[in-house]
Amino acid sequence: MYKLLLSWRYLRTRYIALASIVSVTLGVATLIIVNAVMEGFTAEANKRLNGILSDIVFESHSLNGFPDPDAHKARIREILGDRLAGMTATVSVPAMLSIPVGRDQYLTRQVSLIGVDEATYAEVGDFGQYLLHPDNRGRLSFALRDAGYAPERPDFPPSGWRYRRARIMYERAYEEQVRLERQARGTGPAPGVVDAPTAAASPLTGEAVAADPYAAAVAADPHAAAAAEAPAFDPLSQHATGVILGIAVCSQRMKDERGQVRDYFFCRPGDDVKITLPTAGSPPTAVNELLTVVDLYESKMSEYDSSLAFMPLAALQNLRGMFDAERNVRYVTSIQIKLRPGTDLNAARDLLQSHFPIREYPYRIQTWRDMQGPLLAAVQLETTILNILLFLIIAVAGFGILATFYMIVVEKTRDVGILKSLGAPSRGVMSIFLGYGFSLGLVGSGVGLALGLLFVRYINEIAAALERLTGRPIFDPTIYYFREIPTIVDVATVTWVMAGAVGIAVLASVLPARRAARLHPVEALRYE
Repeated sequence: MYKLLLSWRYLRTRYIALASIVSVTLGVATLIIVNAVMEGFTAEANKRLNGILSDIVFESHSLNGFPDPDAHKARIREILGDRLAGMTATVSVPAMLSIPVGRDQYLTRQVSLIGVDEATYAEVGDFGQYLLHPDNRGRLSFALRDAGYAPERPDFPPSGWRYRRARIMYERAYEEQVRLERQARGTGPAPGVVDAPTAAASPLTGEAVAADPYAAAVAADPHAAAAAEAPAFDPLSQHATGVILGIAVCSQRMKDERGQVRDYFFCRPGDDVKITLPTAGSPPTAVNELLTVVDLYESKMSEYDSSLAFMPLAALQNLRGMFDAERNVRYVTSIQIKLRPGTDLNAARDLLQSHFPIREYPYRIQTWRDMQGPLLAAVQLETTILNILLFLIIAVAGFGILATFYMIVVEKTRDVGILKSLGAPSRGVMSIFLGYGFSLGLVGSGVGLALGLLFVRYINEIAAALERLTGRPIFDPTIYYFREIPTIVDVATVTWVMAGAVGIAVLASVLPARRAARLHPVEALRYE
């Protein structure tokens, strides 16, 4: 009992112990905060990477692809058996996207154009969850919706059929006005030729006609009447092949004058864009196609949101010429495979590789972790190095505890002599200082745990306050495309951090405790 009482007395009365407690507290709190943030970023990255890449990707080395995907899927289904949850064939090709932003002006973006099967693509990933229209999240469709895009984002500009009709009617009315004014001045263009509009709703500002003010006039419009009589393409009632763009392909995320993060759209669902891509011939030639944006894709992974575009698989195959009319066979560039939960990805990959050896088949079979190996390895290395560096803070606190205890042993030499002369064993004297070190580590790690968890809980509010105080962004959502800092508190990580802090405090007290235990009672009583 006397050992606990003395440990508590030393901890309560010696203010020098406060410095050691603070050091342990800061070290533990910092480790908990850093690990929570890194765990949050890693979990979000893994979720989105796996959602777009599926579990295993079976792909061709060539952009021309491989024939007869149905036969390949049947073979894969036979190999994997019950481990298989779903499959889909895709075509992926580099392309150049041109977005009209004014008269004879285009914004060009390099994208990876992916042809997907509407019926099966949702089976292999979380693609649908990242689409803006709620109906497309439930069932993927490349048809333009009337309205209702991004209902959870009130600042999202009007989109869909109503916006498309309002924009086209506005442009036509402006063209007609320009034509009549030029005719009145005697400088009009040749009949049937009009200037391109310059005063239409600007995609850069996101401002557009809020409703469809010309809906009642559509039936009476001469263009619409002509389109009804002739089988020509009428943008008021028809749209081109649908395309889904990554949200960062057609927008720019910036902060407005009030400091609020906003997306400024160059185009939106209902607008037409032009795509340029190579054919599958040898040598390939460039082909152009007009596409209509039908939805936007927002995974909050900047690499994907700024580079991906999706269109129907059959349309992309036809555009590139990826079919053999004589054999009635189509070509694809990859097959994405979804496995049942709990399946060993590496084992399934190795099994497929053994049946499709690279010496005989020109295929590359990889898990999503293999494809993103450098990124995942970099994140893991960064986390490990940060943990090592921050754990040194606790190690510094341990040296402080070591120095403090040596001072206590020197100051309490006579007290130790009195205890030993009264019958206290050396082990009992040693346990006093070990208990003192354990108490320092326990109190410091406990306070650090509470402080770290509290910081993690309000980390976004703290980041916003620091931004206002310093005038500089702490966490820039225009770069990460996360609107908030993601955090995950892992119980196992918290446990080893606290255990490590307490263990360092106890180890730091071992040498002073052994010195106190070895003091001879007579020499200790004679000490001045």
